[in-house]
Amino acid sequence: MSALVKLADVSKRYADAIALHATNLSIERGKTTILIGPSGCGKSTLLRLIIRLIEPDSGSIEFNGEPITADTIGALRRRIGYVIQEGGLFPHLTARANVLLMARHIGKSEDEMRNRLADLCDLTRFSVNLLSRYPVELSGGQRQRVGLMRALMLSPELLLLDEPLGALDPLVRAALQKDLKEIFARLQQTALFVTHDLAEAIYFGDEIVLMNDGRVVQKGSVTDLREKPADPFVSEFINAQRGVTLT
Repeated sequence: MSALVKLADVSKRYADAIALHATNLSIERGKTTILIGPSGCGKSTLLRLIIRLIEPDSGSIEFNGEPITADTIGALRRRIGYVIQEGGLFPHLTARANVLLMARHIGKSEDEMRNRLADLCDLTRFSVNLLSRYPVELSGGQRQRVGLMRALMLSPELLLLDEPLGALDPLVRAALQKDLKEIFARLQQTALFVTHDLAEAIYFGDEIVLMNDGRVVQKGSVTDLREKPADPFVSEFINAQRGVTLT
């Protein structure tokens, strides 16, 4: 299975602080790849580099064999969905307007948008009766579903998720985890998912990428990380997350 995204010697520095050391990483098609590690380890930086919210200092990133550059990212963003905590919704727009924002921008027809919106509401279990509400009138879980619908509106080849469930209470989070996993399977979605929670990584991840201090420490299954740690930090990180069943 070929990689959809390839990073080759990609690095990022802010003044004297290195956010990401030269990194090589491949994101496989149809899989959920998890980026996990402590705060400040470079997880979110890596996502922002892929979607070109920030520029790399060195190296190259390819999407489906095409270089991601300042010249190509405008078109490529239509093929990449991006989800953050609380959905990153515009507060002055209704749920409907938030979801349809990019589709309207690129000139999709009203019929096409209406049909796609109905499909997405069904897919994400979001009531159509809530589409006229503003973000402040929605619960945290509902806002996250709207953010997911917006990211999926253009049927992206790649879905980037930056700790999308981190701000939710445990019951809402568990329900959304179940629904997200079903959505990924149904769509055969290629996803790159950032979390700091090992249990969540195990639940979602086809492949887990453990990061620390701006470096990829180890990549593989949770069994690989547990039984064949590449570095003492791997065992330290796993042991620190008490109560997690490693299956």
